[in-house]
Amino acid sequence: MDHITFAKPELFYLLIGLIPMIAWYILRQTRSKASIQISSIESLKQSPKTWKHALRHLVFALQIAVLSLVIVCLARPQSADNWQNQTVEGIDIMIALDLSSSMLARDFQPNRVEAAKAVATKFISGRPYDRIGLVVFSAESFTQCPLTTDRSVLVNLLQDVQSGMLEDGTAIGLGLANAVSRLKDSEAKSRVIILLTDGENNRGEIAPITAAEIAKTFGIRVYTIGVGTIGTAPYPVQTPFGVQMRDVEVKIDEKTLSEIATLTDGKYFRATNNKTLADVYKEIDRLERSKIQNKEFSKKNEEYRRYALAALILALFALVLQLVVFRHIP
Repeated sequence: MDHITFAKPELFYLLIGLIPMIAWYILRQTRSKASIQISSIESLKQSPKTWKHALRHLVFALQIAVLSLVIVCLARPQSADNWQNQTVEGIDIMIALDLSSSMLARDFQPNRVEAAKAVATKFISGRPYDRIGLVVFSAESFTQCPLTTDRSVLVNLLQDVQSGMLEDGTAIGLGLANAVSRLKDSEAKSRVIILLTDGENNRGEIAPITAAEIAKTFGIRVYTIGVGTIGTAPYPVQTPFGVQMRDVEVKIDEKTLSEIATLTDGKYFRATNNKTLADVYKEIDRLERSKIQNKEFSKKNEEYRRYALAALILALFALVLQLVVFRHIP
């Protein structure tokens, strides 16, 4: 038999309310008077008592039982012996996303920044046990979302970021340092930064390698992603005749990104289109699937139905007895 627990055991105090009902019923029975009065009952003492007389209190007993079962249902009985093993893969991850104007290039569909957001959203949705945060950078950097397990909030904040919301430029070191500051106090056994950029560091007071050394000091692993086709990429340019596409040279500092990854025991990836970018995130997802801890937990199931069914059956039985069998018994 299942081990039953109750989600709201305090509701059992309602059973105390049945005591006045029982007392009132007993008092009523002792004070009840016959509808026909006679001078003596000596001649009736020898008459046999029927089974109806012996069971005349059954209806009230059934009504009390029904109320008791209703209270049990309200207390929410639950079975708690369905044990399951589950592996929890909790990792703290910060995504550092480049929002410089070059991220509007359309070698990705519809452009680099929107493609990066779409792939990151899918990555976030597939990590239910991790805390994930978001840092954005261009000439400066700020935290769009701190570490959180609330996927909906994080995804909504990710969708809000746009190229141009910060002063233009590419401060890779500053973006990386900001992400490190969000992870350095984390107590997670595995801490990871995913740094995505399409250019070279040209702004900010912190050099990328310096930020990487700080990450290494705190045991933070950095995966770097360079986004952009090989050669040139179409880029929207505002002209007197409207927006026109012009091919611009793709300049990614792969040497620095590789050094950052190597220094922090991470890995460097190059993504040249939407598919390869998605593959990069899948690879990172696979690499960061280390088992952190095992949890054994009880899956609770609501068990009120059996008590509700019993209450319904007893209520119907009491109604039939009252209206049919004991109809003429007060």
